[in-house]
Amino acid sequence: MKDKKSLDQALQTQVKRRSVLKAGAAGVAGSLLLPATARLAMAEDKKPLGAWPAGSDGDTVFLGMTVDLTGPYSAQGAEQKRGYELAAEQINAGAPQLQKISPLLKKGVRGKTLKVGYADAETKPNTGVQAATRFIHDEKALMIAGSTSSAVAIALEKVCNREHTPYFTAISGSNETTGVDCQRYGFRVGYFAYMTCKAIAPIAAKELGKNRKAAYLTPDYTYGHTTTQSMKEFTEKEGWTTVTNQVHPLGAKDYSSYLINIANTDADVLVCVAYGADAANAIKQAKQFGLLDKMKVVVPYCSAFLEKEVGADLMAGVLVGQGFWWTMQDQNPIAKDFVEAYEKKFGGKPRDSALYAYLAMVLWADAVERAGSFYPVDVVKALEAGEVRDTPVGKLSFRAEDHQADCNFPILRGKKKADMKNADDFYDIVEVVNGKDVLPPLGLLGCKLGDYI
Repeated sequence: MKDKKSLDQALQTQVKRRSVLKAGAAGVAGSLLLPATARLAMAEDKKPLGAWPAGSDGDTVFLGMTVDLTGPYSAQGAEQKRGYELAAEQINAGAPQLQKISPLLKKGVRGKTLKVGYADAETKPNTGVQAATRFIHDEKALMIAGSTSSAVAIALEKVCNREHTPYFTAISGSNETTGVDCQRYGFRVGYFAYMTCKAIAPIAAKELGKNRKAAYLTPDYTYGHTTTQSMKEFTEKEGWTTVTNQVHPLGAKDYSSYLINIANTDADVLVCVAYGADAANAIKQAKQFGLLDKMKVVVPYCSAFLEKEVGADLMAGVLVGQGFWWTMQDQNPIAKDFVEAYEKKFGGKPRDSALYAYLAMVLWADAVERAGSFYPVDVVKALEAGEVRDTPVGKLSFRAEDHQADCNFPILRGKKKADMKNADDFYDIVEVVNGKDVLPPLGLLGCKLGDYI
């Protein structure tokens, strides 16, 4: 009886084992019939997210760039496009210059070739959002980048957060981008209002005097308001007084009413918060009104090519904050690599809008390599890990708490035309600011990152 019971148990165990094996074989066979994307998701035990895994199935991966090719910031948008083009070319070729920034990058990203698409955001949030959504849904973009207007940048980071797709600003000066409007999937490579105003205010007080009266020209959107707010905060700590703040619409052509209001004050410093073509128009018209004969000019967040648009005669002695200046190559070999590669490909010297575009793509690729995956959550966590990389603006990493880069940047002073050594030698570097020293304390600007999924 005991033997029969043992035999029955053994037979039942054999049947169960045979069933398990059959089920396992059926499962393997079934999985082989699934599309490659589904097999990849099963293999990594992760549910599809954003454009993953469909966007990484094959020999290429697609990245979508929203750049302002029309509108008041079109010069900076065109410069960004060149920065992305250079980065993609070097990544796909496995250029040795990239090894100095990311030792993990070989040829392509995880062996895949980058394909890059471009869309004109027109300096309009809705247009930028439509382009990014189309890139993610139709082209399966695994990363979105690009902006000049902070209104566009904030809109893009929100839609990319909803779509679980990493997004990198190119230019975005508003405090809110990595402040109250920060997003888990949004990252800012460059400096912004709080950082540059904290850096330039004591320099301006030292060079122009402590007891100055400032008049502001402020574009009427998030970048303008937060920059003016930060500049007033830090200059008033230096003894300056704010006598007027003239708010103008983005893309204004005629500044006469604002400049008349400034002329009717006793201001002796014009703080031009206007950016791009707006800044150029404002400064040229300020000269025509005779304001520059009695006022000094400070541009706390200066757009690329402003010096070329207004000329050395008007920019001589002007203090500006900018994300990068090409003569930084004299002290930084990685900056030298970048400047030489850009000049060889495009002619002319690169500005900060090209640099930030270039860095965004390279640092995304580096994060993918460190994550060992294109899975969006893994890429975001790799960026949050605080890995320090050497770049053309020095050592750089992202803060996990708000996704702001601790980038260094220069404060510049415009040269007299007679002192320029070549056609691009518009500025002397007054100081290269250590980014860590001017970052806002954590929590000050109200950032609360959301969930990964």
